Amino acid sequence: MIFYYPYLGYKIQCKQVPIAFPPQHQPVQPGLEYIMKPRPIFDNPDYIGSCKLEDKVALITGGDSGIGRAVSLSFAKEGANIVIAYFNEHKDTKETKALVEKHGGKCLLIAGDLREESLCKKIIKDTILEFNKLDILVNNAGVQFPQNSLGDISTEQWDDTFRTNIYPLFYVTKAALPYLECGATIITTTSITAYQGNKLLIDYSATKGAIVSFTRSLALSLISKGICVNGVAPGPIWAPLQPASFDANYITTFGTDTPMKRAVQPVELAPTYVYLASDDSTHVTGQVLHGNSGDYISS
Repeated sequence: MIFYYPYLGYKIQCKQVPIAFPPQHQPVQPGLEYIMKPRPIFDNPDYIGSCKLEDKVALITGGDSGIGRAVSLSFAKEGANIVIAYFNEHKDTKETKALVEKHGGKCLLIAGDLREESLCKKIIKDTILEFNKLDILVNNAGVQFPQNSLGDISTEQWDDTFRTNIYPLFYVTKAALPYLECGATIITTTSITAYQGNKLLIDYSATKGAIVSFTRSLALSLISKGICVNGVAPGPIWAPLQPASFDANYITTFGTDTPMKRAVQPVELAPTYVYLASDDSTHVTGQVLHGNSGDYISS
């Protein structure tokens, strides 16, 4: 039997036939979405918003492409205005901004290196100057540098991975807290590697594990203020980070080792972020939701 999801653009067989990607590699992280083949699926045209985020302001780091783009668009459909903090992927970001504005949302773009605390403070300052408030913070940006063994990971790579994946969570969230009121939400993007590990991604997996603990501890810290903090742990996700990380041949089987035998498309994860950002989840905090093509997670 074959199930066809029109907005996903491909057929999925219940016999779990692998869905492979053509070989491709990008030399620089975090990668560019507009040159991927096929491009990630970030929108479900049948998804109609129901004002779940009406008039809210959402800051999304790495909101230009991949998961971030799908989340930006879904939030806009639900009535939110969007701030996208990104590194230097200007073409991708302008396309995402146009998509947000097409659905009635305002979109502020802020480029720069999130490893710099001064930029993170500026992102919050500019957000407040533009919209006078902040309701939703999505800490989503990250990098990964596969290596065959721990011995192949240089001190410089170790530092870079932690300074990109962990430090901005601290910088941005700390700067945002004075402006987050009761009912605000913070969402982090962690990974299945935080739970299962990955022999090629030791430093990346370590940062994602740290994000889980950061999420749980911050949730406890902010309960008394009525601010919910949760995370999303994707499995293999078809996003620019993948061809910018792995060699071309690895990409041809990317995601096929999951129970569903395929990678996750960004559009499939976006509703999870909408749920955690909306009043539908006011009873949920300190949790991590898993979208990983069927891999079982016990904790």
